[in-house]
Amino acid sequence: MSIPRCSWSHVRQRSLDFLVWGAILAAMAAVGELGELGEPVIPSPHLLMPLACGMLAALNGLVRDHRPPAILSRGCQALLGVLIGSYLDTSALSEVVGEAAPLVTVTLATLVICQAAAWFMVRFNGMDRATATLGMTAGGSAAAIASAEDLGADGRQVAFMQYLRLVLIVVSTPMLLSWFLSAPRPAPGGAPAGTSWPLVSGPDQLHGLLVLAGIAVAGQITGRVLRLPSPATLGPMLMAALVTVTGLAHGFAPQGALRTVLFTTVGLEVGLRFSRRTVWRLRRILPATLLCTVIVSAACGTLAWVVSRFTRIPFADSYLATTPGGINAVLATASSMHADVPLVSSVQGLRLFAVALIAPVVIKLTLRVWTRRQRGPGPSA
Repeated sequence: MSIPRCSWSHVRQRSLDFLVWGAILAAMAAVGELGELGEPVIPSPHLLMPLACGMLAALNGLVRDHRPPAILSRGCQALLGVLIGSYLDTSALSEVVGEAAPLVTVTLATLVICQAAAWFMVRFNGMDRATATLGMTAGGSAAAIASAEDLGADGRQVAFMQYLRLVLIVVSTPMLLSWFLSAPRPAPGGAPAGTSWPLVSGPDQLHGLLVLAGIAVAGQITGRVLRLPSPATLGPMLMAALVTVTGLAHGFAPQGALRTVLFTTVGLEVGLRFSRRTVWRLRRILPATLLCTVIVSAACGTLAWVVSRFTRIPFADSYLATTPGGINAVLATASSMHADVPLVSSVQGLRLFAVALIAPVVIKLTLRVWTRRQRGPGPSA
């Protein structure tokens, strides 16, 4: 009969797709590792290096089907959500709550500044609201890119805007802080050493992986039931945050090789979307994106100075805690410069959680209001 033959052909093709993508991801992960060995170290190499390789392949016509298997893409979005939710560590927040309170206020102000920058991109550069909001959102670049399609945004433009900001922040931060750190501080204790071997953050790998899988699956189901925007990311994020805050489980956050594969998949998937026509279009948004990025960064730096001026928090710590850069790159910089890592990680993690939760809601609301304004009040009776 033809039905079993078609089914077997479909299964065989899916298996071949997974094998091909597995080999590609392994190669891209190795390329990302090379990015960490050079001098200077490339910021977020497991995102940027696969993205660059994917762009080269797409621009030269070496690929035809640029989308990974759907289950792989959804799985990466779910793992990203779990990773973001795990940053909401109440114990770390309670240790620095006295110092972090003004920084949380600055963080909220940063979100408002980013929305103003997004409005500028829409008003003067003709960009759609979803893309502008995700592209100018401070922090959570991987989550913003991964959820772009679900929210009706252009993932290529979002990636371009996010990584331009990330590169500028990572390059400028050490130089700026070197002017304010006259003497090295003692390294803070308790910072975990990075390693690529474990798959989750806890000591019991099997238990952590089972909890991770359960949170990812339950979170996606919950996200669909609650009709959340970008349910594949927000559902697992809220579930992981709930588990972390209540103390039901710990040690399930993706780490090491699993985190590498996660970021590699996101970077490669976006990079493969860049065609010559797309790159030609991106050159038009470069001046406005660069201007908005510099303004947002300068505004965050000014707010950090205000906090430092009226509190006992050193400017370097307040700047690192509020800078609109990627949390991994900022924490690496904070650790290398012996800054207050618990303070920086707590405020950055709280902002990352807030951004991932608020941005999709803001996009939905603004699009709804914009649609109503375009339709007008309707015909009068």
